Order: sequence, then structure tokens, then C-alpha cells
Amino acid sequence: MSYVFCNQCGHRNPPVSAFCSACGTVLDLVSDHTITLAKTDALQDAPGPDDDIQVSLSNISRGTAILVLRSGEGEGGHFVLSASVTNIGRHADSDIALDDITVSRRHCEISIDAGRFVVRDVGSLNGTYVNQKRVDEAELTQGDELQIGKFHLVFLERPVDKS
Repeated sequence: MSYVFCNQCGHRNPPVSAFCSACGTVLDLVSDHTITLAKTDALQDAPGPDDDIQVSLSNISRGTAILVLRSGEGEGGHFVLSASVTNIGRHADSDIALDDITVSRRHCEISIDAGRFVVRDVGSLNGTYVNQKRVDEAELTQGDELQIGKFHLVFLERPVDKS
């Protein structure tokens, strides 16, 4: 399922939603060009717009996707997924190296198969999670949250033009 993020509060909504189920704001279409990921840190008193992460979908090349760090060290940064297989882990030789003990040396991989992005756990100790569900393998779709150790990453790809 491809999610629609609320630009007001950052809540993830089903794609058929016209209004945010958390705050009632009118939702943008998935084809809109900017997505705002609101800061949701329970330890921070009042996160505001200065804490939000904004991603322009027009900056993502066709045929690729990105993982945006929603929390963890390097928050707001992103990783481009353009190789046929992208290895993620704590090991320095990983394509995406996440330096924390909660991440296995060889944690998971994301492969591109016929335009689909598929994440596979490769025997990690703490598991790989997509939308808070532990998975061995799962297809990633727009707005999915991938959790690897303490790192929360949001999967975004450029929408296909309907013209």
C-alpha cells in the first residue's frame, strides 16, 4: 500500500484518504512534489516546523528511490537506492553503513526487481521491520517505514507521471 503523508502533522494515511485521520487536514495527492516528515520525538516538548524533514520528489531520479532517515544519527539525510542490490548493515563495506550496535554487520538488503523494491533480512539479530511488522522479505511502497536497529527510514520514490 502506498501511503499519503499529512503535510500538517506528518501522519501516514491510506492512499484513498482525502483528509488526515489524525488532524483533519486536506491531504495532498501522492503525485505532489514535496513530502514533509514531521518530527515525532516523544522526548521533545513541542516539535515544530523547524524540526520537520522536507523531501522534494522531483529530486529523485526515475527508476530509483531513496531512504530518508527519520530518526537516528544523521536524521534528515537520505540514501539513494539505484543499484540492483543495496546492502545495509554496520560493516564499513556496506552500501549503507549504519553505525550502531543495534544494527547487525550484515543486516538486510534491498533489491530492485522489475521496478519493485524488495527488502530482505539477511540473518540480522534484531530483525528488519516494515511499518512496525518484522519481515524476512517485503516489497517497499511509497511512505513505508523501514526500521533497522534504532534507525527509522522512510521509503520514497518518484511517482510515475500519468501523462
